[in-house]
Amino acid sequence: ILVLQHRKMRSSVAFKLLSLVGLLLMSTQTTDAKNSEDIRCKCTCPPYRDIDGQIYKQNVSLKDCNCLHVVEPMPVDGKDVEAYCLRCECKYEERSSGTIKVTIIIYLSILGLLFLYMVYLTLLEPMLKRRLFGHSQLQNDDDVGDQQPFANAHNVLSHSASRPNMLNKVEHAQQRWRRQVQEQRKSVFDRHVVLS
Repeated sequence: ILVLQHRKMRSSVAFKLLSLVGLLLMSTQTTDAKNSEDIRCKCTCPPYRDIDGQIYKQNVSLKDCNCLHVVEPMPVDGKDVEAYCLRCECKYEERSSGTIKVTIIIYLSILGLLFLYMVYLTLLEPMLKRRLFGHSQLQNDDDVGDQQPFANAHNVLSHSASRPNMLNKVEHAQQRWRRQVQEQRKSVFDRHVVLS
């Protein structure tokens, strides 16, 4: 029953994530006109006479990306405007906020899935193993685990004939890997031999 509930919960979470990404993609469809927040001109003006250096930003087109259109209010008057503007460096900047949003959503979705998997491994998996293998088996494993970790892996696998075949294969591969790690630990720490 818990396995079925877990599968339903997992499929529900996956459906919600897919619908959220789909909604985001539909809401950020690109059009021919650029969003005013996605384009800007940035002018960096160094200090000039008694005026401190400043950075000016305006949402203007590429052809209007110069000091005369971006620097407002102009800190100098008359003939000093040209000298001041020659010192300013203006750059046109463009970004895609839709791509940034989609990237952040995907990143947060992956983090969420990893968090759910961590919760499964720390909370649900021990509960499921306790129900499948019995409470006394796990207590025996914990007692033996201090002296020989994973010593009863073969016994646990032999009692799991009722579990699905793929899960048995994964569990078997995991136990084989654990035995190999245990053998390497013995070689390194007990015999002081590094495996090649």
